Amino acid sequence: MTADPRPAVALTIGEPAGIGPELCVRIAGDDLPARIVLVGDRDLLASRAAALGIAWSPAECPPDGPLPGAPVCVLHVPLATPAKAGTVDPANSRAVLRTLELAADGCLAGRFAAMVTAPVHKGVINDAGIAFTGHTEFLAERAGVARVVMMLVGGGLRVALATTHLALRDVAAAIDRATLTATLRILDADLRRKFAIARPRILVAGLNPHAGESGHLGREELDVIGPALDELRRDGLDLVGPLSADTLFNAERLAGADCVLAMYHDQGLPVLKYASFGHGVNVTLGLPFVRTSVDHGTALELAGRGTADPGSLRAALALAVELARHAH
Repeated sequence: MTADPRPAVALTIGEPAGIGPELCVRIAGDDLPARIVLVGDRDLLASRAAALGIAWSPAECPPDGPLPGAPVCVLHVPLATPAKAGTVDPANSRAVLRTLELAADGCLAGRFAAMVTAPVHKGVINDAGIAFTGHTEFLAERAGVARVVMMLVGGGLRVALATTHLALRDVAAAIDRATLTATLRILDADLRRKFAIARPRILVAGLNPHAGESGHLGREELDVIGPALDELRRDGLDLVGPLSADTLFNAERLAGADCVLAMYHDQGLPVLKYASFGHGVNVTLGLPFVRTSVDHGTALELAGRGTADPGSLRAALALAVELARHAH
């Protein structure tokens, strides 16, 4: 017999009370482009499978060493207390973070070709006394990298963010020339390395309405964004902007572009999610491994009903496999 040529991908099951565990169980029965290592509590997965009427007998995955040859296995991370669909419990937050640690460490060690994450609940993790702003920042710290970039893919668009989970009042102060330059370098490098785009063309939004209106509506475009783009253009990056965000997302402007860099979360993501919700994928750029995720949250109100759409998780898995192949 020959070894299974499909890459091994770690899939963390997310918030135990949310839809993540049942989505993982549902897609585990697909004809998948990868060998899946489900990282989470095996009893929780078995109970969600039983509730959905899905036959469930995955292999056990050891914490280290060779992976089993089965198409699906479970790397067991026990919960502190049994999870009830729709009801979060801070007692399980450390187990949730442990799934991320194991998946990331496995990628860093070369055991996994990529990791895919089901959604976590930021609020309940913080309620457990653990400072947590999101997967993106957590994985950057675990991997020991100074900066990562959040990008969503879907609906024919790629939209990256200069800032991520910040209050709107804090955004302008967070955008300086050094950070914007570093963000664009990461974006350009990973579009080349992971997406196999030879010379990415990136559209860059301004921060203010009408991209500052020549300084009358704010000077960030003149003092920060524009000079950063000029510096990077001299180094060979193909950048267009700063552009007025209200007219950036039209077909004529997007033609020939490979990505958009928005200045803040709700400047770019509403457009992408309108175009692709339920099938979009979150990608973390700048990590030394491939990480993708769903474009939605834990949907506690849907948990346990078996009605949640697994489309985004399927898309995240397919993209992770594609990117892992490019990166290697």
